[in-house]
Amino acid sequence: MVTHVSPGASLRKAPGPKGLPLLGSLPDLGRDVLGFFTQCARQYGDVVSFRLAAWPALLLNHPDLVEFVLVKNHQNFVKHRFFWRHVGAIFGQGLLTSEGKFWHQQRRLAAPAFAASRMNRYGDTMVQYTERMLGQWQSGQVLDVHQDAMALTLQIAAKTLFDAEMNQDVARVSRATDDVMEQISIRFRRPFWFPDAIPLPGNLRYRRGVQRLDQLVARIIADRQNRSEDRGDLLSQLMLARDEAGQPMGERQIRDEVITMLLAGHETTALTLSWTWYLLGLYPAADAQLSEEVHTVLGGRSPTVDDLPRLQFTEQVVSEALRLYPPAYAIGREALADCEIGGYPVPAGTTVYMSPWVMHRDPRWFDDPQAFRPERWAGDLAKKLPRFAYLPFGGGPRICIGSRFAMMEAVLILATVAQRFRLEWQTGRLVQPKPSITLRPGGGVWVRLISRPIEVTGIERKSCKP
Repeated sequence: MVTHVSPGASLRKAPGPKGLPLLGSLPDLGRDVLGFFTQCARQYGDVVSFRLAAWPALLLNHPDLVEFVLVKNHQNFVKHRFFWRHVGAIFGQGLLTSEGKFWHQQRRLAAPAFAASRMNRYGDTMVQYTERMLGQWQSGQVLDVHQDAMALTLQIAAKTLFDAEMNQDVARVSRATDDVMEQISIRFRRPFWFPDAIPLPGNLRYRRGVQRLDQLVARIIADRQNRSEDRGDLLSQLMLARDEAGQPMGERQIRDEVITMLLAGHETTALTLSWTWYLLGLYPAADAQLSEEVHTVLGGRSPTVDDLPRLQFTEQVVSEALRLYPPAYAIGREALADCEIGGYPVPAGTTVYMSPWVMHRDPRWFDDPQAFRPERWAGDLAKKLPRFAYLPFGGGPRICIGSRFAMMEAVLILATVAQRFRLEWQTGRLVQPKPSITLRPGGGVWVRLISRPIEVTGIERKSCKP
């Protein structure tokens, strides 16, 4: 068992890789962040020390230590300022990057948009937009379902959170998002920061992508600028909000929150669905069981929020996909003041990493952790696990504000698609995890669409290892 923070603990440095002179472990992190974190945990244990150029870093691999950082001592740990300053042009001071009192204020303003009372209306939109997408699918067609998932969830996020239609903008926004995310991924892995104003090719692509997203968000906001009614969405909350002096939120801050929610609000669900369909393609028995449940519960009608409690296996499939391929594969914080973790000193300025990718594949918490077994979530496994052994949406005060929204959306979309099609993964097209800010499927998820038969029988339950 790992030790907890103790005032009398030894001040010895935690074990870890030595790395290279000057660069430390930065090349290893840049080359294969998932492999680096996994190897560190296996070789050095629950607290791993390493360097990223001149910056000290720790990797924590035990739920108790993760809880200490995210909950018990969360005020001493902020989002890593060195890395997040690389992306200020896109996220500004939105919920993803802001800190302290200002973050609490913005979180309170956004929370009503994700209240349970509004979920029913969101659910109807999710299903309607999914059925509209399915109307364009044809049996036998081969497509990259990841791209379709990104487009679908982008339109759903725009409609539910901002009451905006994005039919004509999807392709442009998707390209801009891809450009921005690619450049952010590169920035996170290099030791030096080149200001956006320097006309490097990557900076130019990044700035063009940000500009296209800014133009879209400006149109969304301008459409509502002279309308003061509450439409029951997030944008209404932001535009009607007043501070203690009675002043409305500034235009730049509204822009930051809208663009943050638009990107985060669709990316997480799209990736969850992409990895889910990839895993179901590897594991046809689970896919058949999913189809049987959907047929039994829905009987051919469209799913609603009221059906969610009975779509238990469907939810288990999503939970297992999130375990094996968590969109937020790593969580980073920076220590504000000296402290100790697990008996080791943590100087101020240390970057602290916690990796759901590593934690979710730890045999201490999950039996046969590499296997895709949705049924493991039956019997309240989530309640039996250590609190932070499973954290696909983070944890503590900064847990993803849209986690419930994302789970509901993933289950409803998955059930809607499963009624009509089986997605047969094209084995000739390799899928590789591609860590950016999120864990994307490199190369896409190419599938052949196969119409579902009316009845599904003969379910055989097995496990497969992705």
